[in-house]
Amino acid sequence: MEAAAPISSAPRTVGEIYRDYTARRAGLVRALTSDVDEFYGLCDPEKENLCLYGLPNGGWQVALPAEEVPPEMPEPALGINFARDGMKRRDWLSLVAVHSDAWLVSVAYFYAARLNGNDRKRLFNMINDHPSVYETMVDRKQRENKSGVDNSGKSRHSTKRSNDGKIKSSRSAAVEDGYEDDEEHSETLCGTCSGLYNSNEFWIGCDICERWFHGKCVRITPAKADQIKQYKCPDCSKKSR
Repeated sequence: MEAAAPISSAPRTVGEIYRDYTARRAGLVRALTSDVDEFYGLCDPEKENLCLYGLPNGGWQVALPAEEVPPEMPEPALGINFARDGMKRRDWLSLVAVHSDAWLVSVAYFYAARLNGNDRKRLFNMINDHPSVYETMVDRKQRENKSGVDNSGKSRHSTKRSNDGKIKSSRSAAVEDGYEDDEEHSETLCGTCSGLYNSNEFWIGCDICERWFHGKCVRITPAKADQIKQYKCPDCSKKSR
């Protein structure tokens, strides 16, 4: 297996570093949740020292560590595969998740080293708005065990109150009104950043693929959502062209 490819251009601004962080985080969340069986299979203890990388394109990769010393950027925990068969699967995944969180923050602050204190503080607050990889993985597992069903069995449409007080169907999770049902979306992850559903934020659901998104991630405001008859997320919009 080849080593991870070097970074071509390092993010420099708060916005660039934050986008890099959320993309890498999304990749790690996928590796430890929806793609967990594939990830588990790649971490064969018979192989060499392996690391789990979150990639800036939102993907993930199990690969050898960088060969150069010092590396171009901080490296993930080395040799995660060696402990795989010596621990319970859930305990091993939890350990990988904790190390992945530490790596994500170290990469972000490696890039942020040249920022001033106010910008670093702003970056930390933006990062801290997301649940950790560990929290997302554990919360999802607990909800799956509790419900006994997967997300596909649930309605992907929310409800909200109209001005006359009646409940009506809506694509958007208009949580500002305070009527959103948390349980309906308790297992929902944002299709862009993989952040766990939070009733204090505005969300919108795609009418094509039925995934949910932070309004801010797809640049849709509550006012704009009310004017949309059929919402297509960025991925579905590209496919229909």
